[in-house]
Amino acid sequence: MTFIVNDNCIKCKYTDCVEVCPVDCFYEGENMLVINPDECIDCGVCEPECPAEAIKPESPELLNWVEMNREYAMQWPVITKKKDAPADADEFKGVEGKFEKYFSAKAGTGDA
Repeated sequence: MTFIVNDNCIKCKYTDCVEVCPVDCFYEGENMLVINPDECIDCGVCEPECPAEAIKPESPELLNWVEMNREYAMQWPVITKKKDAPADADEFKGVEGKFEKYFSAKAGTGDA
């Protein structure tokens, strides 16, 4: 069992979750975060920290997100320190279809 980040994170990219993670399993893309499902210990402390409600426990209907999180966790840098959210983050909360419209496969800067 693991937690995943879904498309609610795209263009919101709040990083409140990364500071509470005891195993540093968050990775930063240009406009979203992912969780490495192989590192996540299923503690759940990150889920209530997300203002965009983008962190969910693994479930059968979210298996595509588990694989997406795994794929990009291998490509993007680890992030353990909270950063400021994008200036327009609140404008993207709750927007439908963000993956198709806005997802970027580019890496973020991580803790650098």
